[in-house]
Amino acid sequence: MSLCTADPTHNELSRGELKSIWLDEIGPNAPAQINRKTLIKLLINEREWKASGQSRKRFQKRLTRLVEAAHASKPQAHAGNRLVREWHGQEHIVDVLPDGYLWNGKAWRSLSAIAKEITGTKWSGPRFFGVSA
Repeated sequence: MSLCTADPTHNELSRGELKSIWLDEIGPNAPAQINRKTLIKLLINEREWKASGQSRKRFQKRLTRLVEAAHASKPQAHAGNRLVREWHGQEHIVDVLPDGYLWNGKAWRSLSAIAKEITGTKWSGPRFFGVSA
């Protein structure tokens, strides 16, 4: 593969091909724990930096923010927390208890059961409320 024609935005490039482009354009040690989509973004940013002429330090701060955002986890639901979700114009408030959840004055064992009751369809409760399980 010729790097002058290899475009990291091309959807058919494998992770190995993207790492090869990284090695040639940025240097060794492509982040091992980074997903393919973020690797593509970083390669695009490297090319943008080279074209922009801005300082490397400013560019590195931008890369750091991208990597941190990619690895940021959702907040966790701990006892004492309150989860709020609006669904079809109605606000739903769930209190997290040490051994379950409280919603509409009733104790529930899972967020998924609450999400199903609210929506009428099967949902991942943590996903519905935007938290980690």
